[in-house]
Amino acid sequence: MDQTTQLLLLVAATTVAIVALLLMLRRQRVDREIATRESRYATSSEGQKRCPSCGAYNTWTDRNCVQCRRKLPG
Repeated sequence: MDQTTQLLLLVAATTVAIVALLLMLRRQRVDREIATRESRYATSSEGQKRCPSCGAYNTWTDRNCVQCRRKLPG
């Protein structure tokens, strides 16, 4: 194997390694962004029930949702 062939193989292996590294970094960045994204919902519902169907808040005494009129759990 002459030096030109070895150099081409080294350049090809380096290119593959750089592309793989960039893909891993991008995936980590996307995963970190998803993990740290804020939720649309409040952390505490202050004694209210959330409707599993539409997501509306209801008082804890309600049997049916105030928006979609479906039966609430509990």
